[in-house]
Amino acid sequence: TYVIPGERFPRRAQTSDPATRDVRDFPYTSTRPEDSDLNCIGDLFSDEKNAGRKRAFDIRTVMTSLIDADHQPLERWSGMRDADTVLVWDAHIGGYPVAMLGIESRPIPRHGFVPGDGPEQWTAGTLFPMSAKKAARAINSASGNRPLVVLANLSGFDGSPESLRNLELEYGAEIGRAITNFKGPIIFCVVSRYHGGAFVVFSKALNEKLEVVAVEGSYASVIGGVPAAAVIFAREVDARVKADARMKDLQEQLARAQGAQKGTLLIRLNEVTAMVHSEKVGEVASEFDHIHNVQRAQRVGSIDQVIPPATLRPYLIEALERGIQRELQG
Repeated sequence: TYVIPGERFPRRAQTSDPATRDVRDFPYTSTRPEDSDLNCIGDLFSDEKNAGRKRAFDIRTVMTSLIDADHQPLERWSGMRDADTVLVWDAHIGGYPVAMLGIESRPIPRHGFVPGDGPEQWTAGTLFPMSAKKAARAINSASGNRPLVVLANLSGFDGSPESLRNLELEYGAEIGRAITNFKGPIIFCVVSRYHGGAFVVFSKALNEKLEVVAVEGSYASVIGGVPAAAVIFAREVDARVKADARMKDLQEQLARAQGAQKGTLLIRLNEVTAMVHSEKVGEVASEFDHIHNVQRAQRVGSIDQVIPPATLRPYLIEALERGIQRELQG
């Protein structure tokens, strides 16, 4: 991070790690039994093994696959309590010193006392109050010194009473302020999903130097498919539930039933209603996600480029070069 007097950025370091390296071949290891079929980073971007980009994964491994193999990263604020869902590294990509911010993409256990009105664990892809504070601090610390690279699988901010009580909204606003005031190149890379309040605070409307890129197969929208189905399209879901053949059949049986049989059918109707409702929410969510993909986000200007996973590291290096050159000329 040292900048020689009279220069704008820390000097580029020498690296033998090829700029064109394909990160898909980088090995992926996990102690979680459900990850036994994930062998390399490419599996995270695979439609066969990660359809819908909904699987949990270790963001550290993805970050390691992108940085220069011959330069060890330095983790900042690793011991910051309750800020586990954000990782901050000082690292090199293509020899360029960068501040790298990753959003943890797997659930993390909480330690100590857990309030009854808060989450039982730190959920994947979510910013909680202290992790939002950590992110804002990282962005501010890099401003005017080195470029910022953000790897995002981000569904937004936690809305539990505990988080709101602990200044979630205020720290979220601090991220927006940090992006607005940031001096230097910012590359925001969507590696999986990008929804909710994150769509607002990491926005090109706040900083014209923000370059947003998404890996093919990712999803980007102000709201995710499941919340959209449950809130915005609730009437559509209810209509599909009522039109379902299983519901109609049970309701016809209930209309003809008498006595104890009617009570049994009522219980059965409640069970089937819950099951069918869950199915229809999934259907509407899937339709929403297929419409609100990264290609649509690119068409409306929220994303600059959609790239194949094989070109992720080369693209980031080129983006850094463009951003640094633009900063030096402007």
